[in-house]
This record gives sequence, structure tokens and C-alpha cells, in this order.
Amino acid sequence: MSSMSPTPAEPSPSRTAAVIPAAGRGVRLGPGTPKALRALGGTPMLIHAVRAMAASRAVSLVVVVAPPDGAPEVKNLIDGHALPERTDYVVVPGGATRQESVSLGLDALPDDITVVLVHDAARPLVPVDTVDAVIEAVRGGAPAVVPALPLADTVKEVEPGGPGVPEPVLSTPVRARLRAVQTPQGFDRDTLVRAHESVAVDGEGATDDAGMVERLGSPVVVVPGHEEAFKVTRPLDLVLAEAVLARRRANDGF
Repeated sequence: MSSMSPTPAEPSPSRTAAVIPAAGRGVRLGPGTPKALRALGGTPMLIHAVRAMAASRAVSLVVVVAPPDGAPEVKNLIDGHALPERTDYVVVPGGATRQESVSLGLDALPDDITVVLVHDAARPLVPVDTVDAVIEAVRGGAPAVVPALPLADTVKEVEPGGPGVPEPVLSTPVRARLRAVQTPQGFDRDTLVRAHESVAVDGEGATDDAGMVERLGSPVVVVPGHEEAFKVTRPLDLVLAEAVLARRRANDGF
């Protein structure tokens, strides 16, 4: 009889999922189709965003949070576009706020997911290197990671007034200390779940998941973002996104 102790079980590998809240209407782009379903280069922005997450070999699951009554349509939309076979995806109905929708996306994750990305559907062109950098930082021990860029413009804090009314300046923050935050934001799953459980929905709810983690007192770190991870919010952004996409297609031949 051998006296050797049994071999300890191998630790389960870290699996990463991306949650894309896409339940909003995107009013700043004007009436009509919800922003996430607007076409970019002939393909809905949401599809570009799903592909951007799936482009990372570390992402094994993408959870798309659809409008509350639109999950079947969104699933049909995704079914009709090619995605990498190594990546699974699910579509779940969302809630009335982004915070509620992200929480519903978290509820849909399998138990073995340990790293969670939360990505704006309106950031369709984020490069895979940025996605991978966020994942690597979380796997390296950071509870929360955000990609961000230095600001090109000087920023003024003002006392808000009505439309067209001159607003008094309160202060000028030191620009070198400021960053413009992008997505995907990355999290240790337990940390993000705890943040969603402890931060109550107030009004329209939180729009920045990393900010919710900050309120827990957990550290948040920044990694370099990318200029092509901009948010498509206004009509001019759509023009810029089309130009970026056209350049990529010319360079990559797809």
C-alpha cells in the first residue's frame, strides 16, 4: 500500500466573461432605432461590440443584456452574424437602468467565471490589445481595472446653468491627474457582484461600475486605453467610426 498522499486537485482555470448592457435607447443619436442596433459599416454596432469582446482568446462567454422586451430579436440578430466558434454567448432581458441590466447580466454567469468585463455596446471598435490588457491586470490581482486616456482638453468645473446661460467657473482641475475612462472595465467577479449588491439603485442608477467598486473601498487601477475605443454617442461619432472601420477594412482586407 502506497504511503504517498493523493495528488492535490489542479486549481480550476480562470474563465472570463464579458457583459454588454444593450438595453438603452441612445436618445442622443436621435429618434428611431436603439443606439446599439444602429448600423456601422452595414453591421449593427452591437455586433461589432460582441465581436470586439470575442476577439480576445481569453473571453469564453459574452452575455448581451437586451431591452426587456427585445431579447428574442437580439438573439436572432446575433445568430445571423459570424462569431468565433470558441466563444459562447447568451442573451438575457435587461432592466430599466444600466445598473439593473449589468446586475441581470451577472446573474446569468456560470459559476466558473472569475473575471468579468463590462463593455459599452456603443464602443464598437475597441482593439483586442486593450481588452487583453484589462483582463491581464485583473488576473494579476487588481479587483477592478479601467482603460483610460489622458485628456487633450483643459477641464473646468462649473456651476451648471440653463441652456445658453453663461456658467461661472468654480475650479480648473490639474489636467495631468485626469483620465477619460473607457470600457471594457474589468473586475474580479466577487468584487463586482458585491458592489452591485451593496450600491442601491438611485434615480437612473450607476453608469460606471468601477465607481461602484470605489464606493466599496476596493482599489481601482487604470491601464492605457485606446483612441479607437471612443463612445459613439452623437452623429459626428458615427462619421468617425465609419472612417475608422473603412481604414481597418482597407488595411486588413476584410
